[in-house]
Amino acid sequence: MSELIKSIDERTKLAGANRLEILLFSLGKDSSAGREEAFGINVFKVREVMHVPEITIAPDMPPGVVGMVSLRGTMIPVVDLGHFCEFEVKAPPSVMIVTEYNRTSQGFLVHSVEQIMRMEWADIKVPPTMMSNKHGGLVTAVTELADGRIAMLLDVEKVMAETMNQGNEEIHLDGVSESGLSATILFADDSSVARKQIEKTLDKLGIKHISAKNGNEAWERLEEIAARAEAAHMPTRDLVNAVLTDIEMPGMDGYVLTKKIKNDPRLKDIPVVMHSSLSAEANITIGRSVGVDAYVAKFNPRELSKALLTALTSGKTAGKKIAV
Repeated sequence: MSELIKSIDERTKLAGANRLEILLFSLGKDSSAGREEAFGINVFKVREVMHVPEITIAPDMPPGVVGMVSLRGTMIPVVDLGHFCEFEVKAPPSVMIVTEYNRTSQGFLVHSVEQIMRMEWADIKVPPTMMSNKHGGLVTAVTELADGRIAMLLDVEKVMAETMNQGNEEIHLDGVSESGLSATILFADDSSVARKQIEKTLDKLGIKHISAKNGNEAWERLEEIAARAEAAHMPTRDLVNAVLTDIEMPGMDGYVLTKKIKNDPRLKDIPVVMHSSLSAEANITIGRSVGVDAYVAKFNPRELSKALLTALTSGKTAGKKIAV
């Protein structure tokens, strides 16, 4: 099974070209067409694929967390993805996908893995409302496979928020305070949980914000704002002081969005902060190569606030202090 996981060096060549590789897996339930439904996860987040090891049951685990396993001396939580997708599967999971999100490792139990597919982000679409609410509201993007099935990419931020207490704003917003800046940030993220976290952080900072659900929507909004700025004979950065972007988004990923911003004379002076659960050093290096001004791993509001305030107070048209 280790042959499924290719080297980081090969995968990094895809980044910045609006392409990715996804590991397809099944949760063991047939669709109405009589075939197992397909789910996908970005291979960049996969560290290992193995048969389910011995799991240690621990008390007071959150729903969906079945226990812990020791992986090379480190205890990691094991999450039953079928639970979150509201599956009632008779056969127990046989495979564990070890992933890294937000600088933490965890195991996801699945029924089986199929293959790794190389795809264009342009072929990965925002799901219809009915489908986005399917499987416990976890479907954040979809793509059509060659065999006619629809592969569903899951909102892992939502899983992590519910199981690992990541993104609990009431706890982690301690230490984030009013910035005193008059500024506007445009942010893009396809995860509803992440957007809510970002909004709460910006509200606590007292910073205005414009929300986009993916890179395409963010780019459309930036072009509209740039056109307004041109008509008013003013720099675009007077209207949008910084951009905050996720990496993994249907249609256009954060790498390509950043490249487009930095290559556009109207937008190139706007600082871009990348905010992603892809926290490996390779991803940070790619972010720098496409021109990001800062890279912050999800989700630490204090780190995010620090990066945004640094971006806003740099350059010629930084956010101005509000008179007190």
